[in-house]
Amino acid sequence: MATFVIDHAAKAAGHAHPHEHRPAKVSTEPSGERVVIRPVSVNGVAISQKAIAAEVQNFPARNPGEGWRAATRALVVRELLLQEARRLTVVAEPQTDADGRRETEEDALVRGLLDRALQLPEADDATLRRFYDNNLRRFRTAPLYEADHILVAARRSEPDAFAAAREKADSLWAALLDEPERFEDLARSCSDCPSAGVGGSLGQIAPGDTTPDFEAALVALEPGDISLPVETPYGVHLIRLNRRIDGRQLPFEAVRERIAAYLDEHVRRQASAQYVSLLVGRADIVGIALDGASSPLVQ
Repeated sequence: MATFVIDHAAKAAGHAHPHEHRPAKVSTEPSGERVVIRPVSVNGVAISQKAIAAEVQNFPARNPGEGWRAATRALVVRELLLQEARRLTVVAEPQTDADGRRETEEDALVRGLLDRALQLPEADDATLRRFYDNNLRRFRTAPLYEADHILVAARRSEPDAFAAAREKADSLWAALLDEPERFEDLARSCSDCPSAGVGGSLGQIAPGDTTPDFEAALVALEPGDISLPVETPYGVHLIRLNRRIDGRQLPFEAVRERIAAYLDEHVRRQASAQYVSLLVGRADIVGIALDGASSPLVQ
């Protein structure tokens, strides 16, 4: 099976429900920073500004300068690897992955070079077991929560509407304090979420499925509990936890191959970074500063 490895070396250089509450994405809108564009070359081979501009799209960044530098580093590393592969007369043998995607000639050259150059130890069972024992929490299934909610929709950007939503939620909570069995009926008649049609049911919720405020309130509940009003960017909620399904520890045998793949990937990335560092240390690179080594590193 094909393994496309160019990313290892390049990186070495350097709906949810309409009212359901996934965390908002961090803004990556570009700043007003001006990018100073310098000619870039690797051992006399120019990296064109057009190529760098095309590569920038693969490196989301907080500002244009950061994206430009990341794209430039990636292209410089790629050119270094291609030059070394040609110097060593590596033969490109493109492979096809499980999805039918075929390597480019250049990707095959880089993979062939790294396969030849990197001496990668394979983790034995004792190493795999030790990693498992030291990272048990990584090998648990996520807990699940079966919950209902009532949403009084409002936006924080509208203070009067949000205050009214909070007041309505307080009133509903007071009613449920005396008659908790009315939750489903009140969800059907009062909730602004489409889940109102099914009595407020959200089905099963896993960690990360909702906003942090909603999740924090949910995980603090015991089955049968109804939360105090919970404010989120979507409005004010009342949450009823019906059932908690705790995560379970996966046995070593079930995750052995996953651990082996992870450790192999980790070792390959480290070795690739060290190999690239050696190439950088020997190369004449103009237009961008990369850290390099003048002697072999321990892999």
